[in-house]
Amino acid sequence: MRIAALRLRVADPARLADFYRANLGMVVRAEGDARRVGYPGPSADLLLLPGGCGYAHDRGQRYWKIGITLPDLDLAAEWLRRAGVNVSRPAQFRDIGYMCHLSDPEGFSIELLQHDFEGNRPEKQPDAKPFGQAAVGQITLRTGDISAEDAFCRDLGLRLLSMQDVASHGFDLHFYAFTTEVPPDPDLWAVANREWLWKRPYTTLEYQHIPDARIVPAPDFLGIEVEGLAATETDPMGDPFLPA
Repeated sequence: MRIAALRLRVADPARLADFYRANLGMVVRAEGDARRVGYPGPSADLLLLPGGCGYAHDRGQRYWKIGITLPDLDLAAEWLRRAGVNVSRPAQFRDIGYMCHLSDPEGFSIELLQHDFEGNRPEKQPDAKPFGQAAVGQITLRTGDISAEDAFCRDLGLRLLSMQDVASHGFDLHFYAFTTEVPPDPDLWAVANREWLWKRPYTTLEYQHIPDARIVPAPDFLGIEVEGLAATETDPMGDPFLPA
């Protein structure tokens, strides 16, 4: 099984797909009025569906962001700046990862996350295509009840790969994937697992757990497609996981 696609309702699928193609190096495929964008390999696509009326990011809503993992964050950020894309300054966030953030033209949040922590990246010749080895590494949802999410994920066949404490910001992070791989450190809270996790070629389902928070649905988040799923399943928030 595989997390195959994130389904988002957007105002202009063709225009938004062109942003992902031109700036983030994704491949675009037309599916009627919808557009499917993504990278070669096993990571998830974004399925951009028509009908959106203007998205506004809300920290109280279920859907948060995608995370794009890649080998050289500084190179990618500079590439985007030269293309006129507003992107935050790359920085090491605690013991989580070396990252920066941007939004697409319709306001959907994107995190760029380097495979290695700041200062740990092997010295290599710069890649002429900064997103040539990129993948959609995370689809991030919010929850106030990680126990319910964990039970759903395990029933679906997802494996818990990492847990990350960000108590200073009032949350913790939990990462699940369809895989038989086992993290290098059996302690899933261990920092040692994080750079390993950012190098996985497949997409993980990430939960930002804010204990007891009242999270509301995100109207333009239309669910997740799963390759190998026999029938549609509904998660604890009522969002669909659909056969790909």
